[in-house]
Formats: sequence, structure tokens, C-alpha cells
Amino acid sequence: MSSADAVARETAWLSHFDPTDGLPALLAGQDGPFDVLQAYLPRTPLQRRRQLYVVRRQLQEVRTAHVRRMARHRFALRIVWPASAPTGAAEEPQQALDSAVELVLQRIGGLMLDKTHGGRFLSVAEDPAEVVVDFDDPEQSLRDRADLTCTISYSADDAEING
Repeated sequence: MSSADAVARETAWLSHFDPTDGLPALLAGQDGPFDVLQAYLPRTPLQRRRQLYVVRRQLQEVRTAHVRRMARHRFALRIVWPASAPTGAAEEPQQALDSAVELVLQRIGGLMLDKTHGGRFLSVAEDPAEVVVDFDDPEQSLRDRADLTCTISYSADDAEING
């Protein structure tokens, strides 16, 4: 494992769907809420699509012993959600975004007793043991007929290495 592929590993976990594990699907093709789920932000974002982008805000090398170190990644999931609804109601897309965020939180929480995201990391959302969701103010989005946005932040630790 390399710290350079951490975003790809986390994107793979979020995109993965196994109907037998009890975790929700996130991609629309698997009955999830997102049309787009990809690593990194594109130069030209899509319009009127339900989008989830995985980016890394921070990489920290934690020294755990004299010759041992561990990479800690601070992920930010950037969600872009259309503010329009078929009925024209402003409340519907806000509620739909809340529902989509709940599914993402379940996916981040992972499998019972396995916080490694399928062995991709040593642990996810364990040190610190928190996941933070920051919702941007919907008032401006609704007024400007723009998309609703929020960011979900959490950490993932890689296995320790000698170095």
C-alpha cells in the first residue's frame, strides 16, 4: 500500500456493493442515491447530478516508534446535490440530501467489528473516532438555483511501516 493510492482505495470501498453484507449501495446503478461517485474533483463538474467526490484534505505521518510510522489520511467527501425537485418544492431535495448522507455514514461505519473498509486500511474513523458532516447553507443555493453541497470528513490510518 502507498499513501498515494489512499483516495482510490477509499473510493473503491464507497463504490463497492455486496447485497449480502447489509451495507447500502451508493451508486444509482445499484439503487443508491448518487449518479457520480469518483475520486477527486473534475475540472468541469456535471450539472444537475447527484455527485460524491472523494478527496484527501490532509496526509499526516505519525511516528509510532523510533523506526515505525503510519500514514493518517483526512478524507473529505464532497457531495453536490441538485436543489430542484419534480414538484418544485425546496424541502424535497434537502430531505433527499439528508437521506443520502445517512447512507454514506452507514457505508463509512463499515461492517460490524471491521473498521478497515474491507482490509483497505488499518482503521477508518477510529482515531479520532469521529465523522463530521458540514452542510453548506441551503438558502443561497435555493435562491440562486444552484446545487446543495456538504462535506463529510473523517480519518483513515494505514498499517504501520518501518521507515
